[in-house]
Amino acid sequence: MHIQRLPQDTINRIAAGEVVERPASAVKELVENAIDAGARQIDIRADLGGLSRILIEDNGSGMGAEDLELAIERHATSKLKPQADGTWDLLHIKTLGFRGEALPSMGSVARLNITSRPRDGEALNIRVDGGAISPIRPAAFGGDHGTRIELTDLFYATPARLKFMKSERAENMAIAEEVKRQAMAHENVGFSLELDGKKQLKLFAEQAGFEGRLRRLSALLGADFSDNALLIDQVREGVRLTGYAGLPTFSRGNAAHQYLFVNNRPVRDKLLTGALRAAYADFLARDRHPLAALFVEIDPEDLDVNVHPAKTEVRFRDPNLVRGLIIGALKHALASAGHRAATTVAHTALSGFRTDVQPLLGLNRPYNPVSASQIAAVRPYMTPYMPDEVPFSPTARVETMPPSFDAYQGVAESYAPVMEAPLDAPAPYAPTQAEAFPLGAARAQIHETYVIAQTADGLVIVDQHAAHERLVYEQMKVAMAAGNVQSQSLLIPEIVDLEREEVSRLMARREDLLVMGLGVEAFGPTSVLVRDIPTLLGDCDIGGLVRDLVDDLTEHGELLALKERMAEICGDHACRHSVRSGRRLTADEMNALLRQMEATPHSGQCNHGRPTYVELKLKDIEKLFGRR
Repeated sequence: MHIQRLPQDTINRIAAGEVVERPASAVKELVENAIDAGARQIDIRADLGGLSRILIEDNGSGMGAEDLELAIERHATSKLKPQADGTWDLLHIKTLGFRGEALPSMGSVARLNITSRPRDGEALNIRVDGGAISPIRPAAFGGDHGTRIELTDLFYATPARLKFMKSERAENMAIAEEVKRQAMAHENVGFSLELDGKKQLKLFAEQAGFEGRLRRLSALLGADFSDNALLIDQVREGVRLTGYAGLPTFSRGNAAHQYLFVNNRPVRDKLLTGALRAAYADFLARDRHPLAALFVEIDPEDLDVNVHPAKTEVRFRDPNLVRGLIIGALKHALASAGHRAATTVAHTALSGFRTDVQPLLGLNRPYNPVSASQIAAVRPYMTPYMPDEVPFSPTARVETMPPSFDAYQGVAESYAPVMEAPLDAPAPYAPTQAEAFPLGAARAQIHETYVIAQTADGLVIVDQHAAHERLVYEQMKVAMAAGNVQSQSLLIPEIVDLEREEVSRLMARREDLLVMGLGVEAFGPTSVLVRDIPTLLGDCDIGGLVRDLVDDLTEHGELLALKERMAEICGDHACRHSVRSGRRLTADEMNALLRQMEATPHSGQCNHGRPTYVELKLKDIEKLFGRR
């Protein structure tokens, strides 16, 4: 078998299969070209999933005759420039495109029609039909400058590719998703999208910066996103991470609403998504996923974007730095949120109420007044009225909260119940100082599970077990972070066989392992000896744990297996040693629980990602009763 040179048209079609995988890929390449050309408005239209027609118009700088001829030539681009010594540098790429493959690839597998007008120039047109190029000719163009590209009959020159296309609806959804990603990365550019003649998206250009970006994200992810998103802005060793991440209680059932950008380039990177998962590991159940739009700004010299023809993958020179920055920045933002929970929790609760109050009030049944004895039977379960003086500072932090609440006996003495007024003389309402706190003053406990608190402008319902479970867990995390991890020595140390490189990698982190309660030392060139393990782990598979640690160090540079295992055990421990549902609490215990929730980060959700409390505003409650 002899080696043969492939014809140029075959080469072009092979390359086209790498760059233009589906209609959404073509849209991506054309939109990126428009952005690189300085466009501030980009209009996209697609018919029949983009296979029939894709039309993209922009108001960028436009192209003259010479540029038009080169634009359809493979590996011709305006994005790269030679250096003083004549070499071409691929390490200082600051544009979205640079390979010079998109337009010639499309022209080789479809019918490509380009009309462009440069500033102070005439509009010109060039056509490419299945690789056949037509001469440049004058054309009409509505704007003062810009480019209009029409791509029709995609893959007609490679009909085998059409068999691998999905339904029109699926291709339309892929196009819409690609446009959304580009719109998130460039909030100062206006976008419009029309699919099969129906307007799908209309986004006006926003001012560049955090406020404009948040408005753009809210327009794409929903109005609730702005109310439940945390600002991210951290810098570490020249790498900057910005963007917004949702509260843990503002989560979704899949990872479809996680968007990652590197130097304003939409990417799909396992390292970045893994870092996002690790940052939320303590706050979400495994089947829940956070909403986030994160933007990494890094020196182009520390980034390789020439990894894949579609440019959706990147490679970092120091991936551990980027991963650590993402985890640290997200955890810092989540901690700064304190006890805050998503606003959608209240909306979900309100939507569960019935608005048809007539059956609830029994207006179609004979009137049956409640007897005084029935009211008296309810009274023992109601929290007495609290005085104005609440001996608690909102900045104070309670060190511990044992299940018995014995530490709050001193606080309990200050809550002197007020004498109850007669049934026929209701006591006048006067707001207390405790109501000024974010979670208000405890007023009742229902079903020995939920604490009802009154705030200055509404009420709060707290799940006592879920709330206390989070408090206990956070205390255990603080103890672990301070190095207060108890370890137990093995009666017979366990030997674990590893590769030579794995032993070296593990021994380099020996001190970190010792702080976490795991005592490991080298035992020859290809083995380690485990002498101590964290007491929390109990009877565990030591060999499997060590191998998982080595895998984590190899892939991520972090000791994830040990941290996740200990976090899981701490979560179970906190669940078992928290106040149970069904336990009756005193008024002082309920108020103490509220105060520590306010002083503890992440107390808005339990260890499984569920909300610990629901806040209902007075105006929303009044709507339920037709008062508004």
